Amino acid sequence: MEAVIVNFRSSRTRQKDNHMILDIPGNDSKEKAENLVGKKVVWKSPAGRPINGKIASAHGNKGAVRVIFEKGMPGQSLGTKVSIE
Repeated sequence: MEAVIVNFRSSRTRQKDNHMILDIPGNDSKEKAENLVGKKVVWKSPAGRPINGKIASAHGNKGAVRVIFEKGMPGQSLGTKVSIE
């Protein structure tokens, strides 16, 4: 399954570099998003190196999810695709 990285998880004054918000096509409810909690996510850098993460929770009511990656994500990852296993 594929998803798109939408944004960093942030607050009013801070941005978490290893927390990302994903939009999954076909996921349109919070209940569907909660079923994906715990699955692995892999993003491949332009150099071909994978960065692994894990779905932590649902984000909002429209099917988006929060992912925690093992290290900080670069800004060039926004708008790119990730694979969910």
